Amino acid sequence: MKFPSPYTLNQIATIIKAEYVGHDDFPVLGMNEIHVVEHGDIVFVDHPKYYDKALSCAASIVLINKKVDCPEGKALLISDDPFRDFNILTLFFKPFLKAQNNISSSAKIGKDTIVQPNCFIGNNVVIGDNCLIHSNVSIYDNCVIGNNVTIHAGSVMGSDAFYYKKRPEGYDKLISGGRVVIQDNVDIGALCTIDKGVTGDTIIKKGTKLDNQVQVGHDTVIGEKCLIASQTGIAGCVIIEDEVTLWGQVGVTSAATIGKKAVVLAQTGVSKSLEGGKNYFGSPAEEAREKLKQLAYVKQIPSILKKLEK
Repeated sequence: MKFPSPYTLNQIATIIKAEYVGHDDFPVLGMNEIHVVEHGDIVFVDHPKYYDKALSCAASIVLINKKVDCPEGKALLISDDPFRDFNILTLFFKPFLKAQNNISSSAKIGKDTIVQPNCFIGNNVVIGDNCLIHSNVSIYDNCVIGNNVTIHAGSVMGSDAFYYKKRPEGYDKLISGGRVVIQDNVDIGALCTIDKGVTGDTIIKKGTKLDNQVQVGHDTVIGEKCLIASQTGIAGCVIIEDEVTLWGQVGVTSAATIGKKAVVLAQTGVSKSLEGGKNYFGSPAEEAREKLKQLAYVKQIPSILKKLEK
């Protein structure tokens, strides 16, 4: 998330009432999660396991819950609760705006696009030309939809990330301030749910097709010309490269990468990154031919045991 204009370290520290290490006028350009941070961004870290990673990442400002040596060229914001203060900043720069109409007056809808009855289109949504938005679709604030996109009934674009911190009193939600971006020539089936990024974008690239009842988690990037079948669940921060096929009821764990032209067969559980150009099956996923051989061997166990008993 980039700020509408540059802020100073002193201004940001004032918003969250934090101490800081660095020049008062140290420039702050935005805020992001660690996997998408850029120069000028704030990143937060609240666990010693990730201190080194946060301090050495591309972010220029580290929101941290311990006084540490400040790396050269960076600044620190010292907070007793970085998770809370990251939420405060998200709400400051991306406050929730109450809807006044089913289709916001700030939404931009392109030429020859059809919006069927009972849709909700939020603030600052952009929809391109020649799109077809079927009934009961909800498109939350700030989503961007390209040209020639079809979204079938009941689908939701831009719902919040499933991201929580466990506290003694319960679960504390990380507030989502990102977007969903759907590029040209994408088809989205009925009852699909696509979560917006926490601070960045969840992206579905050109020519990709989603079947009914597909879940896409926050900050996931799905490449061009992918096919994703029904009841597939994709966690947050996943990268799916171009021309990947995921068949029905595939589950993909957070932060995995699936390489170009991979095919993942039905009911497979993807628990780690997969190379492109191969077929996969099983849970955890393995190359399909090898996995099927293993299953064939397992079927032979009863007959082997009978022979051993003789």
